[in-house]
Amino acid sequence: MKNSIKKITAVILLALVTFSFTTLNEKKEIKVDKSKIVWKGYKVTGSHEGTIAIKSGYLTFDDNKLVGGEFVIDMSTITNTDLKGAYKGKLEGHLKSDDFFGVEKHPIASLVFTNVKATGKNSYEVTGDITIKGKTNSITFDLSVYGNKANASLKIDRSKFDVRYGSTSFFDGLKDKAIYDEFDLIADLEF
Repeated sequence: MKNSIKKITAVILLALVTFSFTTLNEKKEIKVDKSKIVWKGYKVTGSHEGTIAIKSGYLTFDDNKLVGGEFVIDMSTITNTDLKGAYKGKLEGHLKSDDFFGVEKHPIASLVFTNVKATGKNSYEVTGDITIKGKTNSITFDLSVYGNKANASLKIDRSKFDVRYGSTSFFDGLKDKAIYDEFDLIADLEF
């Protein structure tokens, strides 16, 4: 009986010590219907912009501090918001084609946080692996968190993901038909 009490006491003490040094991360799912990603691409003669939907995602917190996250983007939802009618449909179709994002073969893109560093009370520098068209590259960006909302601005070099159409990185002599390699994503998230 005495040995049993000692063993139970030892197990309880071990459990308490283990839990006191273990952090419990809280995964907060992104509310995809209340979150929004806006894209903006630039060309010599102007720019275009639109939206793209988050399929799923979450941010991970430890004691209310951001420590991780992961997102899946539904590439089939890429839309244009600055054109109307036939021009809008034509651009959306072209963006989904193999010239750009090859949505039929690559229906999702993803972002997995690999490192998060606090840079202020509500701000973080995030490094992650972003996958577009089956190619993965590292990206670093700033993310801010306020209550149950977060926002981030990312600048992505499409040439790193084999998105070649109109790129001066792959083609010479494009002149005013050139499309710049970098495009912007602005994410407003709610969780």
